[in-house]
Amino acid sequence: MSRVYTDAVNAQIAGQHQRYARPSTPDESRPESRVLRRHFSVSHEHPNLQGPAWRDYLARSVDVPLSRTQIANGFLGEIDTYVLDGLAYLDTRTDPLIQVRSPEKISRDAVRDFVFHIAVDGLIETVTGTVKPRKSLQFVPGILALDLGQAMRMERPARSRVLAFFIPRSLVEARIRDAESIHGTVLAYASPLARLVRDQVSALMDALPTMNDVEADHLIRQCAELVMAAFAKQTRLEHGARAIARSVMVDTIKRHIDANLHSETLSPDHVLRCFNISRPTLYRMFEPDGGLQAYIRHSRLREAALELVRFPKMAITEIAYGLGFNSPSDFTRAFRRVYGMPPQEFRFESIWTARNI
Repeated sequence: MSRVYTDAVNAQIAGQHQRYARPSTPDESRPESRVLRRHFSVSHEHPNLQGPAWRDYLARSVDVPLSRTQIANGFLGEIDTYVLDGLAYLDTRTDPLIQVRSPEKISRDAVRDFVFHIAVDGLIETVTGTVKPRKSLQFVPGILALDLGQAMRMERPARSRVLAFFIPRSLVEARIRDAESIHGTVLAYASPLARLVRDQVSALMDALPTMNDVEADHLIRQCAELVMAAFAKQTRLEHGARAIARSVMVDTIKRHIDANLHSETLSPDHVLRCFNISRPTLYRMFEPDGGLQAYIRHSRLREAALELVRFPKMAITEIAYGLGFNSPSDFTRAFRRVYGMPPQEFRFESIWTARNI
């Protein structure tokens, strides 16, 4: 980076990799907590350099694409950072901007924290996911959860004030079941616990600048724990709802498979085309059955066993081709593996048993 910014900005950009490192203190006998407080602003830079300075300051974790207008007209941005042991809290005020965490960015760095954004002023639109993009809007107050191990694109189209808790991945995963699933989720202040988060964060925002280290440490950690508790509760509720929805969907797909056992087009790809489910999710649904392809094959063998008895004069070759097997020999091998005997013997024994009961 060329030395074009003020010394203060240059120093903070150069030390970005140590930005959230907790400071040492010469007096180790002090029992109270220590909090590192930093203020960063681009207000003293030349207007043409304000946007680039902000972009370079955030480069540790996100890319900030700038428009020609933002560079030409200047950019207002300031951020107060409070670093605790294993936790950071940020209070950011900016002009409109875009922040992007791309798969390429993720592959190049080691930033894997979770960050919880609370919009105080302004509108925030965040898009997460690459295969099935998910859009989250924060025009209604709420808390946005982001996993920095996953891609996202955040747009703030107006001047905004955003609070953020950066919490280590290990801590979030210890508190929240299936933590990766909350990426891009906005938790509204609808429950008593979520409203308590709102009240505590409001108190934090107002009182923090004048608090001593002990008070600041306590209140920041308390708010972070409340945020995780609110998401943990919501995740437990959603997990139960997802389990019910998953069961219903599996039953629906199985009925569809049973209704199309004689169709030449029945295959995993056919099921994917018929249902709005991602391939990994669909395959996970059928893991207890040995996989989707195995479930389709076993269902066809089960139907073949029924037809062998129900239609004793139907040729085995006709049953095999009618249920999608490539050849009679392929059908016979598959049938023997499941029923322990070839189709002809199964038909004979089943009919003989039925007649002599």
